[in-house]
Amino acid sequence: MASTIRVKTKTRDNITTVRAIIRHPMETGFRVDETSGELIPAHFIKLVTVKHNDKTVMSCDWSRAVSKNPYLSFMFQGAKTGDKLELSWLDTQDKTDTVETLIE
Repeated sequence: MASTIRVKTKTRDNITTVRAIIRHPMETGFRVDETSGELIPAHFIKLVTVKHNDKTVMSCDWSRAVSKNPYLSFMFQGAKTGDKLELSWLDTQDKTDTVETLIE
């Protein structure tokens, strides 16, 4: 299965910018299915973690307020071109995905 995460990095002047898009439905649990009239169960990412060379540089708790296919962007210092970056998420159904890339 292909990864649900697309990540790009760019380092300049000792600051690395990380940009990622995660394909995920991010269902709030408040929407009603038009055909059945039933509530669509909540299904959203609850934890995102980013590691640089196995050290956590960013961790965030998300909720049902984050939109479908969320975009994430942040900057951090201390990375070099060729270092390892790992981004992972965990959702309310205990599904997860992880992607590793080298910093450019």
